[in-house]
Amino acid sequence: MCGIAGQVAQNGGEADPALVRAMAERLSHRGPDGEGDFFSGPVGLAHRRLAIIDLSDEGRQPMANEDGSLQIVFNGEIYNYPALREELIAAGHNFATTTDTEVILHAYEEWGRDCLARFNGMWAFALWDDRRRELFCARDRLGVKPFYYTTAGESFLFASEIKALLAHPGVGRRPNDRMLLAFLAWGVADHTAETMYDGILQLPPAHFIIVSGAGTGEPERYWDVVVNGARRGAVDDETAAREVRDLLTDAVRIRLRSDVPVGTCLSGGIDSSTITALINVLLRTEHPESVGDRQKTFSVCFDDPRFDESRHVDTVVAATGVASHRVTPSTEGLWKDIGRLLYIQDEPFVSLSIYAQYCVMRLASSEVKVVLDGQGADEQLAGYIAYQMPYIRGLLRRGEVLAALREVAGSARHHGSFFSWAARQSRVRSKRRGLLRGDAPEVLRYAGSLDEVLSQEITATNLPLLLHWEDRNSMAFSIEARVPFLDYRLVEYLAGLPLDQKIRCGVTKYVLRRAIRGLVPDAVRCRMDKMGFVTPEEAWMKDELRPHILALFSSPTFAARLYWDAERVLRNYKEFLDGKNPYSTDFWRIACAELWLRQFDGR
Repeated sequence: MCGIAGQVAQNGGEADPALVRAMAERLSHRGPDGEGDFFSGPVGLAHRRLAIIDLSDEGRQPMANEDGSLQIVFNGEIYNYPALREELIAAGHNFATTTDTEVILHAYEEWGRDCLARFNGMWAFALWDDRRRELFCARDRLGVKPFYYTTAGESFLFASEIKALLAHPGVGRRPNDRMLLAFLAWGVADHTAETMYDGILQLPPAHFIIVSGAGTGEPERYWDVVVNGARRGAVDDETAAREVRDLLTDAVRIRLRSDVPVGTCLSGGIDSSTITALINVLLRTEHPESVGDRQKTFSVCFDDPRFDESRHVDTVVAATGVASHRVTPSTEGLWKDIGRLLYIQDEPFVSLSIYAQYCVMRLASSEVKVVLDGQGADEQLAGYIAYQMPYIRGLLRRGEVLAALREVAGSARHHGSFFSWAARQSRVRSKRRGLLRGDAPEVLRYAGSLDEVLSQEITATNLPLLLHWEDRNSMAFSIEARVPFLDYRLVEYLAGLPLDQKIRCGVTKYVLRRAIRGLVPDAVRCRMDKMGFVTPEEAWMKDELRPHILALFSSPTFAARLYWDAERVLRNYKEFLDGKNPYSTDFWRIACAELWLRQFDGR
């Protein structure tokens, strides 16, 4: 994993080495193991290296092909690079290194832009083709790795993080009010190509863009996935479970390739427990040197039993014998870290659950340089309880009344308390949108049928946001995070499964639960109380964070903002403190936006 940055000067200009190097310096946390740059006429490329595969100097970037006509800066991993390397050697290509970076160069030589379809991995790269005099920029299918860009001073600028682009004095001077209001009203971010900085965009997942001295092209899509909800019974349960397990096992196997230590994030949920158990199976059969004899896991725990996953973590640890490392986040630590957390994330964040992950990554950094976790399973397998209603709605649309009634009964049996809570929260959040000023674009995450909702969740509304957090939290501590559930082969297979293999009689992730029988202890495999890395946000906002939030909401700076009615926000928060109104994450979003704006104004 690395940090990349660069410039293409347009209209006859030349790249500015001082600017490009300043951009790269702001990415030093992403690549503490080395740095490099390349300048030639209009193009400047810079790289900060986190050495994961081929630790020698041969892996340094920018990297060139044999005749120097191609130069690349690359952030990510191409997991199938050994097979591609052999294919390219057979086609006549000569390799000077054993890196996946060089595989990209030769793949581009062999297949041009179509090389993207050959890669299995996560990537964001910029490849300068001197013969064509153009920069080929691409991002992986699911957007695991970030790529931001803007135009300023007749130049195209790109970087792994927004903060690097801000090294240019003309970039990101104003907040993007439309995106900030959508965040405040609907709790969304990363759902479009826009960012919360006016004029700064992100290259969407599964897109590439071509840049030349003459101008910047439009992003072009090279891959897509649509949850099509195959007809019921199209694939029998046993076949689907076997295929899911085989695909996931191979996804984990290739993500254990590393020349540095690899560990696992273990929340105690089904997804991370599955990854942990699969690694243990692979350890017994293949003994990957990167993991060692005993797998290291990293978890979060809390004193409040409502948010503590320790018992589930204990169950997995007892079943697998992994080494368990744990951390307990605190409000004292949060307030001490909040400035850096906002700096690392670049943008305000929806909830305090992000801090739990941040603490886990900090803990892991003392032991490993790579972690695997279960990100992406929920959006594909309908893991969130909120997906029940779109599923029932879709069944009714298709006239499957009996199936819908079975789902209603199953949902009530397994998740009855959630639906009553969700109904109350919906009403509360609707009212609290009245605390805001301005017109926020409407973002309805659960308005369609389940196949429609999941397609949006994977490509736009939820997963991109979670991957943003994942990347920044891990890279804050120079850790590479790998996500086996987002192997594109598995994603495509799951997208084509019947919806009743994702939810059945109120049971979420049905096919995965079936696939891991005998692998993950039933106490975890069959649990319905999904949690993940969360924090006691409501308790913190009512107690330990009270003086900080009151001071924030009472400040003249807060009162002067045009995004909210400060007096009503303060009054509403006090009513929550007094037990007159329930909690909702709106309070944190508003507080976080104010903290971000102060950091923004003080740059």
